[in-house]
Amino acid sequence: MAHSDITFLPDPDPESISSDVAGFGGLLVTTQIPTRADGSLELGSITEQSECTLQALKVALEAAGSSLDRVLHLTIYLTDMADRPAFNEVYQRFFSKPWPVRAAVGITALAAAGMRVEVTAMAAKG
Repeated sequence: MAHSDITFLPDPDPESISSDVAGFGGLLVTTQIPTRADGSLELGSITEQSECTLQALKVALEAAGSSLDRVLHLTIYLTDMADRPAFNEVYQRFFSKPWPVRAAVGITALAAAGMRVEVTAMAAKG
């Protein structure tokens, strides 16, 4: 797909079939999973997975010229809605007022067995 008004930043995983960040008209969209800094998947507690996921989001946005304080909307996918309070505790360490618009969605499974959280974010560039 080649469009001069859309920019894609590839995922650092060479086997990924998803871009890390896509940008258009000053708006960035990214999806992140609980990936550690070394690229491995964190499959520990919901707190550990949430920390890795939001840290990966922070890194991806900064690489694209944005930041967490420029996030407009966040969709949180959880395999167990009982994990929502623990996710929210971590979330409040990464975000502050004014809070982004957000939705938490309960789903039955994610891409890897044991993965409990994934986020999709829209952020303003700059």
